[in-house]
Amino acid sequence: MIRNITIAALAIAVAGTGYWGYTEMQQKEQLQISKENDYQRAFHDLTYHVDQIEDDLGKTLAMNSQRQLTPALANVWRATSLAENNMAELPVQGLELSEAEEYLFKVADFANRTAIRDLDNEPLSDKEYETLTQLYEQSGSIRENMRESQAMMMQQHKQWLDMDEELAHEPKESSVAGNFEKMNESVKGFSEVEWGATDSAIRNLNGELKEALAGREKVSKEEAKEKALEYLQLGEGTNVQISDAAEALEYPAYSLVIDDPDRGANYSMDMSVEGGEPIWFLQDRQIDQASLGLNEASDKAQAFLERGGKESMQLVDSNQYDNIGVFEFAHVEDDVRVYPDSVTIEVALDDGDVISYVGRGHLIHHDNERDIPEPAITKEEAEANVNPQVQIMEDHLAMIENDVHEKVLAYEFYGTINNDTYRIFINAETGEEEKVDRMHGAEPVYNFAE
Repeated sequence: MIRNITIAALAIAVAGTGYWGYTEMQQKEQLQISKENDYQRAFHDLTYHVDQIEDDLGKTLAMNSQRQLTPALANVWRATSLAENNMAELPVQGLELSEAEEYLFKVADFANRTAIRDLDNEPLSDKEYETLTQLYEQSGSIRENMRESQAMMMQQHKQWLDMDEELAHEPKESSVAGNFEKMNESVKGFSEVEWGATDSAIRNLNGELKEALAGREKVSKEEAKEKALEYLQLGEGTNVQISDAAEALEYPAYSLVIDDPDRGANYSMDMSVEGGEPIWFLQDRQIDQASLGLNEASDKAQAFLERGGKESMQLVDSNQYDNIGVFEFAHVEDDVRVYPDSVTIEVALDDGDVISYVGRGHLIHHDNERDIPEPAITKEEAEANVNPQVQIMEDHLAMIENDVHEKVLAYEFYGTINNDTYRIFINAETGEEEKVDRMHGAEPVYNFAE
C-alpha cells in the first residue's frame, strides 16, 4: 500500500514538473515572439523614417517659398529624431555605428535650428542650400543600405534574436550586421558638411468617413458577402468569414476574410455597413517574378475601377516596388484633377491581379458638392513662381488640400532637377507655392534568397 502511494506521489511530482517546464517553455517562447516583433517593428519604422528623410530633404531643394521651407525642415527634424529612436531600439549595440548615429543627430540639429528661425527675415543662404544638397545626396546612400537590409531579412527569413550569433564572429558583408556596418562606413566617407516646429493638425479621417457614409442604405452581412465576391470576381462557393469591424472605427463596417484556393491567396477587406462600399482590401499571397510592365499593370488597375463604376478617375502617379505596381488615381471634373477624391491600387506584376485597394479619400470626397473656381492668374504667371532650377515637363489644373486642409485650386507642374522628378503645386489665385512632392522611381529588386 505504501509502495503504491509512493509511486503515485512520484508520478504526480513528475507530471507537475513536466507541466511547470512546459509552461515555462511556452512563456519563454511568447516572450521571444514579443521581443522579435518589437525589433521587427522598430526596424521597419527605421526604414520608413529613413525614406521620409530623403523625401523631405529632396522637397526642400525644389521649393521656392520660405513659407513652405519651415514646415518641410520641421518634418526632416521630426523624421530624423524618430529614426534615432528606432535605431536605439535595435540590438545593434555590438556594431560600430557611431558615425551613422552622429550623422542623424547632426541632420536633426541642422533642420531644427533652421526651421525655428524666421526664414522670411533671414532666408537660407547659398551655403545652407549647398548643405541641404549634400544631405539629400547622402541620405540616398543610407536609404539604399536600409532597403537592402530589409530585403535581406525578409528573403532569408532572418530574425533579430539571432543577431548575437552574427556578432559573435566578424560580420560578413552579406549579413544584416555587415550591411549596417557598411552603412556606417559610407557615412564616414561623406564629404565634410557645413552644419552652419509645430505639429500639423491631426485629421480624424474615420470621423470624416462616418459623416460621408451616413444616410446610405444599410447592407446585411449576407449582402456584404455577395458584394465582396462580385467586387473581387470570385465564385459563389468561395469561403467568406464576416464579422463586425473593431469598435475603434467610428463608422459601422464589416470585416471580411476571404479564402481563394484557386490563386493560393486570401483577402482581408473592410466594407461599410452604410452603402456596402469597400473601404480597403488586401490580397495576401506569394508574388512571383514580374512579367508585366507598369503600363500594362496600370491598364489592369483602370479596368478594375471601371468595373466598380469609377469611370472618371485618371492615373496621376505610378511606382514599382519589387514585383508590385502602385498606382494613384484622382477624380477628374471639368478637366481639373481633384486630388482629395482619390484611390490607391496595387497590382501584382506576375499575373496582373489587383492585390490592394484603398478608397477612403474617394468615399469621403466624391459625393461632396464642389465649386471649382476660375484661375485668378495665368499658367505663365504661376510658372514664374516655380524654382527656376526645375525644368518643367508637364502641367495640369488641380484641386488640392493645403497644409490646413483647405481645398484650393492650383496649377500642377511636373519638372526635373538633375535625375529627380517633382510635382509642384502653385496656388491659382495667389501664385504662392502650396506643395512640393518628390516623385519616386522604381525601387531596385534585391535577391538574397539562399
